[in-house]
Amino acid sequence: MISAIQEVTGRIAPPDEKATLRAVLRLNSLTKPPGSLGRLEALAVRLAGISKVEQPCYSKRTVVVMAADHGVCCEGVSAFPQEVTMQMAYNFLSGGAAVNVLARQGGAEVQFVDIGINGDIDHPQLINRKVRRGTDNMAAGPAMSREDALRAILAGIHVAQEAVKNGTEIFITGEMGIGNTTASAAVLCALEGIPAETAAGRGTGINDERLQHKISVIERALQVNNPDPTDPVDVLAKVGGLEIAGLAGLILGAAALRIPVILDGFISGAAALIARALAPESTAYMIASHVSGEQGHKLMLDRLGLEALIDMGLRLGEGTGGALCLHFIEAVCRIMREMATFESAGVSGSESV
Repeated sequence: MISAIQEVTGRIAPPDEKATLRAVLRLNSLTKPPGSLGRLEALAVRLAGISKVEQPCYSKRTVVVMAADHGVCCEGVSAFPQEVTMQMAYNFLSGGAAVNVLARQGGAEVQFVDIGINGDIDHPQLINRKVRRGTDNMAAGPAMSREDALRAILAGIHVAQEAVKNGTEIFITGEMGIGNTTASAAVLCALEGIPAETAAGRGTGINDERLQHKISVIERALQVNNPDPTDPVDVLAKVGGLEIAGLAGLILGAAALRIPVILDGFISGAAALIARALAPESTAYMIASHVSGEQGHKLMLDRLGLEALIDMGLRLGEGTGGALCLHFIEAVCRIMREMATFESAGVSGSESV
C-alpha cells in the first residue's frame, strides 16, 4: 500500500512558473492600480500556477465530506454522543446540513463518504469506502493498525481520482465525526511537538471542566502510544482518525492531478499536516479558507505556511468555511477573465516613477 501512495506523491509537481508569470502580467494589465485587489491577486496567481492557465475556471466544484467515528468518545471528550455521527450522515445525504446549504449557494456538489462510521448506512448517494467501524480508544492503545491508516489514505486518493475523472475541477475538504477534534489535536501535538493544552479546543462546545479532561485524555494517548513524529502514518495509526487519513489522501490525490484543494478547518488542518509530511510539495495545492474557532487551527496554518482567506469564528466543520470561500474563487476567476485591460478599454496606464 505504501508503494501505491508513493507512486501518487511522486507525481506531485511544483506550480507552473510560466502560468504564474502570465497571471502576474495579466493582473498588472487590468484597469486598476497594481496590487489594488490585495490578496485576491495573490490567490489569482496561485490558482494560475496550480491549474497551468492564467485565466482558470472551476465549473465543477466538489465538497468531499469524509465521515468516521472515534473510539476515544468513550472517554467523554465531546458534548455529543457518538451516535450523532450516524444520525448526521442521513442529514448530509438528504441535503439538510449546513454545508449542503452553502454548497448549493456556491454551486458545488457534496459527496458524502463513509470511511469509518460505526454502523451501516443504506442510501443511494452514499460513497462507501469504509475501512473499519470507527477507531479504537487511542487513550488506551493505537487508534487503528498501520494497515488501516494506509487503506484510509488510499481510499481518499481513490475518491479524488474518481471525482476528477467525473469532471471535478476544485475540491473542498469536509468531515463529520464526533470526537474528531480530539484526534486532530493529538495529531498536531504528535507531528509538531505542540502541548495538548495549546492544541486542544472546545470542539462541540464543552465546558472548562470537560476541556481539562479532554487535554488529559490527549496527553494520555500520546504517552501510551508514543507516536513517531517523523512517520506520519505512525501518527495517524496511533492517535489519528479515519476521516483525517481519508482527507490526507484526497489532498494528495488532488495535488497529483493539479487540482486545487480548499481546506476547511481544524480537522482538515490535521489532514493537511499529514499530507505535507508525506509529500511537502502538496502544500502548493492547498488554499486555507478560514481560521477555525478551535485554538490549535491557527498553529496548523502557521506550520503549513498558509494564510486563511477569512476569519469569522467558524467551528462547525463539515466544509462550511471552504464552501463560503468558493465565492472568492469565483470572484478571482471572473476578474481574470472579464475585467478589461488598459489597452482594450483605451485607458491610460500608470506611469513608472
